[in-house]
Amino acid sequence: MIVYHASKKEFINDVFNGTIADDIDHAFLLHLGRNTSPNEKLSWKNSMMHMYKVVNTSDIPDTSTIAIEYQIPLTSKRIDFIISGADENQRSNIVIIELKQWQEVEKVETKEAIVKTYLQGRKVETTHPSYQAWSYVSMIEDYNENVQEGNIILHPCAYLHNYIKLDEEIDPILDKRYDEYLSKAPVYRKGDAVKLRNFILRFVSKGDNGD
Repeated sequence: MIVYHASKKEFINDVFNGTIADDIDHAFLLHLGRNTSPNEKLSWKNSMMHMYKVVNTSDIPDTSTIAIEYQIPLTSKRIDFIISGADENQRSNIVIIELKQWQEVEKVETKEAIVKTYLQGRKVETTHPSYQAWSYVSMIEDYNENVQEGNIILHPCAYLHNYIKLDEEIDPILDKRYDEYLSKAPVYRKGDAVKLRNFILRFVSKGDNGD
């Protein structure tokens, strides 16, 4: 199930007009019979403004498709942001973006793919966002025939748009213990909007008209 679904042009207009969080909340009520919390609406407002800046370029076609809060079938997992289209070779691609509001992270030496960060006012252990984005791709590959047959190619990544960047050699979110997941789903941090845009453009340089 997709909560919000629009062309890139429509998404740009919804964010520019300041209605995106209300639109997503209304779609939640329509599809799931419930509204979301004020904190979740604020999170959408913040994150979608950052994604607006990333995709607001003529290089990414207006006819590419954006989906927000896509629930993976047979699970409770929801993907924050999807943009789909085709590359220069006409291959169908979907870029899956895990969005985080985090400002800082600590690595966890004793557990696989786990970091520490502040959530709801306290420091907790949680999944590394690269692993999370990659795991969503794995789940979709398990059930979707078009993906299994290679008709659609999935490309996961994570965008920590509030994250306070450190030098790559010492930044815990990029620590070598997470290399396996970073190689499958790169992390983009505060100030990396152009890098994320270029990642998207590798796979979405042509539109798909909602297909």
